[in-house]
Amino acid sequence: MTGIINGTASESSLPEEATEFLHSLASSWSDVTNKKTMRIVELKGAMTNKVYEIIWETDNIERPRKVLLRIYGEGVELFFDRKDEIRIFDCMSKHGQGPLLLGRFSTGRVEQFIHARTLSACDLRNPDTSALIAAKLREFHGLEMPSCETETVGLWEKLRKWTREALDKCSVNSQDFSLDSLEDEITTLQNKLARENQKLGFCHNDLQYGNIMMDEQRQSITFIDYEYSSHNPVAYDIANHFCEMAADYHTDTPHILDYTKYPGIEERERFIMAYMAIDSPDKKKARQVEIEELLQDIDKYTLASHLLWGLWGIISDHLNGAIDFEYMEYGRQRFQQYWIRKTTLLDS
Repeated sequence: MTGIINGTASESSLPEEATEFLHSLASSWSDVTNKKTMRIVELKGAMTNKVYEIIWETDNIERPRKVLLRIYGEGVELFFDRKDEIRIFDCMSKHGQGPLLLGRFSTGRVEQFIHARTLSACDLRNPDTSALIAAKLREFHGLEMPSCETETVGLWEKLRKWTREALDKCSVNSQDFSLDSLEDEITTLQNKLARENQKLGFCHNDLQYGNIMMDEQRQSITFIDYEYSSHNPVAYDIANHFCEMAADYHTDTPHILDYTKYPGIEERERFIMAYMAIDSPDKKKARQVEIEELLQDIDKYTLASHLLWGLWGIISDHLNGAIDFEYMEYGRQRFQQYWIRKTTLLDS
C-alpha cells in the first residue's frame, strides 16, 4: 500500500548499493551537471516499502532528471513473491501500463519517474475521475500476463496463507480477531462467493488512491505498485477499491477508517456503468441484470477484502517497525467491519 507526502532525506539514509546504482545511472546521462549530487525526497505514506524521488540538476534548469527509488520493506516477502512482482512489473511496462524498470538490486529497485499527479482521497469521489479509473480498471483486467501464479484465482489461498502466518508468527491474542475460526470463515466465503460464471481477470488488488496517478493534460490514469496483483474475480478488485474510499492515509491518524465514506448505491452504479462502458439508457436497460449481479457480488466481496487487509495489518505490525503506521488498529477495524457486515451481506 502506498500514499504520497513529501519529506527530505539524506544520502546516508539509503542502502550503499542503492547509492552506487544511482551514481552509475547519473553517469550515463550527459546532461546531468553533477553526477554525485542528487536531491532525495522521501515520499511519505508508503506502508509496504520506503519510496524516494531522486532528482539531479541538468544543463536545462527547468528539466531536471528524476527517478523513483523503492527500498523494500522488512519481511514483506511473507505477503508476495518478489520474483513474481518483478516479472509482473516488467510485463506491465511492456504493455505500456506503468513506469519502466531502470534497474534493481537486492534491497530495492529504481523506476522511471511518472510525471503525473498521485490522487488524493477526495479525488476518488469526483465522478469524472472515478469514471476514468473504472475504464482503466476494465483495461487492466483484460491484460494477458505471464505465468507467475496469475492464471488461477489467488484470493482464497492467500487468505489461508496469511491466516497461518498470523497464527504462527504473531503474538497478538488470536481471540481478539477470531483467528482460530478464520479457516472456517474463509471456506464459507469461498463457497458463498465463488461461482463458475464470474468474470475473472488480472487484478491490482490494492487500488487505493496512492496507487493511482493521473496525467491532468491527457486526462489519463496509470496504476502503480503491483506487489499484490494476481488473477482474481474482478468483483473482488472493485470491492477492494470501494473499501479504500473509507481511508485517508494523509491525516494525523492515517490508520483510522471511516466507513460512512463507502460509496452509496448511485455512486457504485455509476462506477460500474463506466467500467462496463454503458453510456446510454438503452444499453443500461439491456444489461440491467448483469449490472445488478456485479453490484451484489462486489458488496459481498468486501468481506474478503476486510479479512485480507485485516490479516495484513496484524502481520505487518510485527514486520514494519521502520514505518510509522498503526497496523494493528488498522487490522482491528477491518475485522470489525467484517463481523458487522457479514450476516447482512451473505444473507442478501
